[in-house]
Amino acid sequence: MEPSAANDRTTYMTDLQKCMNRLESEGYTEQYRVEQDRLVSLDDGNGRKYKPEEVKAVNFFRFEGPSNPDDMSILYAIETTDGHRGTLVDAYGLYADDNTGAFFQNVEIHKKVSSNNTNA
Repeated sequence: MEPSAANDRTTYMTDLQKCMNRLESEGYTEQYRVEQDRLVSLDDGNGRKYKPEEVKAVNFFRFEGPSNPDDMSILYAIETTDGHRGTLVDAYGLYADDNTGAFFQNVEIHKKVSSNNTNA
């Protein structure tokens, strides 16, 4: 993802939200979470579930709060083997979800784009 032309570096959440909006405009419209070692779609009434080998993280972005290192999060851009695309947001560091971290250790991850309060 290329930085936007605007030079708006107001807050951590604005940058995360901008990145999420950008991904959504590129077709990453579903929201996911990890439950019981499976990636679960929050947008599907049936709660589609995926094993790590059925998921690819095509990119991920790390964000850190401008004044508080505890405000750290990671945004994954995800594609599934059945063609669904979406995102998952988790904390990282002290507040990271252990289940999410364990799940993504077994997921193919393609690219990393770091962000430290920069535009997405």
